[in-house]
Amino acid sequence: MVYTSTFRRIRERKTNYRKREKLLVGKKDFVTVNVSDQNISAQLIRPELLGDKVMASVHSNELLSYGWKGSRKNIPSCYLVGLLLGKKCLQKKISSAILYIGKRHFTTKIAACLKGLSEAGLELPFSESILPSEDRIQGNHIADYAKKLKANDDVYKSRFSSNLGSGLEPEKYPSHFSEVKDKIIHDKAEKEKESEKTTKTTIKSKSKSKLSKKKGDSK
Repeated sequence: MVYTSTFRRIRERKTNYRKREKLLVGKKDFVTVNVSDQNISAQLIRPELLGDKVMASVHSNELLSYGWKGSRKNIPSCYLVGLLLGKKCLQKKISSAILYIGKRHFTTKIAACLKGLSEAGLELPFSESILPSEDRIQGNHIADYAKKLKANDDVYKSRFSSNLGSGLEPEKYPSHFSEVKDKIIHDKAEKEKESEKTTKTTIKSKSKSKLSKKKGDSK
């Protein structure tokens, strides 16, 4: 009887080595999404012979800097993490990638992150049928559930204690989601404007210095 040992990462359902080989040969950037009990993280990775290189990454804790008060592991936050990662990729001139989940199951939360990446402008191959509805992305299902529970105050406060503790009424989930989404989108635009202003001022200062040098030489 021959015993064949399997790689640890195969046993843990983390790596599909056949797909990883194709990624290396194809030299294609790929996105990984990790959903834990408390948070979500997503990375854009560039496969290289000496080892994978992380080009951009986002952790759901980063959403707090944009005013996010909701859960950091649900469908709306998964979308926002994907949206923010997509923005970071475009800032680094990365325009396309593919999704890689290893040997794990494809879930609705991963699909929500994929939708955020796509709507940020990153090109990824996928079918529209796998994406969650806009109502679930915005958190309408959470708001509807909260409205049903509000009749029972004890159950309502117990179920949504974390949201209420952070100052978010769960019935206002969709409006809060839209507010944070706009902040993520406009944050990049503001940075671009600032960088354009700085480049313009540096060009003007350089041109002025050149003119002053020419005048000094002519004298």
